Amino acid sequence: MYDVPAGRAAQGRFWTLVQRALPDAPALTTPQDIWADWQSPDLFFSQTCGLPFRAKLHGHVALVGTPDPGLKNCPPGYYRSAIVARSDWRGDLAGDFTFAYNEPLSQSGWAAPCTEGIVGSRQFQTGSHAASAQAVLDGRADVASLDALTWQFLQRDWPIATKLRVLQWTQPTPALPFITAPTQDAGRIAKGVKTAINGLHPADKAQLGLFDLVQIPSETYCSLSIPPLPRR
Repeated sequence: MYDVPAGRAAQGRFWTLVQRALPDAPALTTPQDIWADWQSPDLFFSQTCGLPFRAKLHGHVALVGTPDPGLKNCPPGYYRSAIVARSDWRGDLAGDFTFAYNEPLSQSGWAAPCTEGIVGSRQFQTGSHAASAQAVLDGRADVASLDALTWQFLQRDWPIATKLRVLQWTQPTPALPFITAPTQDAGRIAKGVKTAINGLHPADKAQLGLFDLVQIPSETYCSLSIPPLPRR
């Protein structure tokens, strides 16, 4: 879910460590249809988002664990959303504004701001957090809600991100879980993934925002509300 160009070399090294810990781990593949892959009986390992997990995947996949992104003001294994606007925007989150969201089944891009009433009077879908940030920069939207780890990557990789400012942070929720097919041994995979994370060089951990694997019960994910769909 964080397949950004700057992190691909580190991601490759991480997967090499996974394959060392789990010799049956296949080569990494890029999904062509992520929903089909998530629900495939052959799925070995993937990452989803908390909202798809509780809305559609719970009971159809096995939870491996939750990566700890090591974010400030968040418990281990949790993340939150940065509500961002252009640095020169003088609007008010309680007023009239256009809100860009990545997709309606995004915990950080839609559910978290929706729960806190930060969705504006107009909304439009962009397809990704980076595209939402770009829409704000371009003036097509006033406000967007960005996954805190993605926001961290954008600040690192996008010089133009300095033209954005954080207006507010949402409350922390469990981060994007790792999953496998229910026919797999999720406990064994969790052990191998944790070993791989522990074996990563600190620079790769920082590059990926991947510092540990923690166990957050599926009930914790499912206890969060499912938001209404955005207005069209």
